[in-house]
Amino acid sequence: MNEKYIGVTSEQFQDFSQLPLEGPFQMLNLLKFKDKVKETGVTGAETYAQYMKAVIPFFQASKAKVIYQGKPKITLIGPKDGLEWDKILIVEYASKEDFIKMITSEGYPAKIRSQALEDSRLILSVST
Repeated sequence: MNEKYIGVTSEQFQDFSQLPLEGPFQMLNLLKFKDKVKETGVTGAETYAQYMKAVIPFFQASKAKVIYQGKPKITLIGPKDGLEWDKILIVEYASKEDFIKMITSEGYPAKIRSQALEDSRLILSVST
């Protein structure tokens, strides 16, 4: 069975914190939703929609913006046996400091995000 990834580890957070990163950057989110969230009885997709509503004030305070969101339809390069992800989301953040402040702010809805997901990837990207 493949390992699942829902949240950042302390080691990954430390590596990110120490990364020499100036200015804006993007985070590629690859999301696989739970069929049903045990705690609420609703789908992972519905729970993630709740997370996106709850995170809006945190995005606004940190100057983050969603620059793309979509649902994968077909794989042109990769396994033919199905699509691995339910949603692709790209969020741009103004700075590393704003991102860290956002995800460590009191009330940040990380629990809602975690409840929604079966698996995920969060990949830092910078313009070249």
